[in-house]
Amino acid sequence: MDDYPLLNLFWTMLELFLFILWFFLLFKIISDIFRSHDMGGWGKAGWLIFVILLPFLGVFVYLIVRGRSMGERDMAQAKQADAAFKAYVKEAAGTEGGGAGGHVDELAKLADLKNSGAISEEEFRKAKEKLLA
Repeated sequence: MDDYPLLNLFWTMLELFLFILWFFLLFKIISDIFRSHDMGGWGKAGWLIFVILLPFLGVFVYLIVRGRSMGERDMAQAKQADAAFKAYVKEAAGTEGGGAGGHVDELAKLADLKNSGAISEEEFRKAKEKLLA
């Protein structure tokens, strides 16, 4: 290890990082090829063969030709996942109305009544216990 200079160590780390980055990019493009709905089976097969047989050229050409739509598909998938997560949280919290959601709404109304002074702390506590029972 004494005969391996520090600069060579940094260069080796950079090469390793770029090699791993290259594989991430390659797998991202291959998954985008299969995820694309605007391309037919022959188009997908052609791009896949091009990316596998000529990896550097195939990846760069794919990014140039379909890079914008690749980003749009990523954004659409992220929005869809976010909407699904929010729907799940609403369902789990019960804020869709009825069921546990009714309890949440009723507790909010009780808290508003207590804050406005319409009911006392004792009345709030009893109504809350009755509601949650």
